[in-house]
Amino acid sequence: QVQLVESGGGLVQAGGSLKLSCTASGRSFSSNTIGWFRQAPGKEREFVAAKSGGGQITSYADSVKGRFTISRDNAKSTVYLQMNSLKPEDTAVYYCAARGSWSTRLAGYENWGQGTQVTVSS
Repeated sequence: QVQLVESGGGLVQAGGSLKLSCTASGRSFSSNTIGWFRQAPGKEREFVAAKSGGGQITSYADSVKGRFTISRDNAKSTVYLQMNSLKPEDTAVYYCAARGSWSTRLAGYENWGQGTQVTVSS
């Protein structure tokens, strides 16, 4: 089983950048698809980005395409989310989660981290 811990959140002005990290412990990290999701106050949790275990498949939500980049370093058991050109509407708690097979759907992801707060001021 994989345990995940997010870090790197914070307060940033609109147009700024942040890099989130999702560090895993436990077995099978390199074979797991890792997804980033976010949840803003009063809204449902939504998909942001995902990368397959081997890194061959990547997907982004339309709202972040061209601004966010997901990457992974299996040797460090870490997945990153580079967020550029941040907007106030990106404000949310960001979570990473793992699953054995590829999907961008929230259902099926397990081993959720505790989340990291990202706040973008206008």
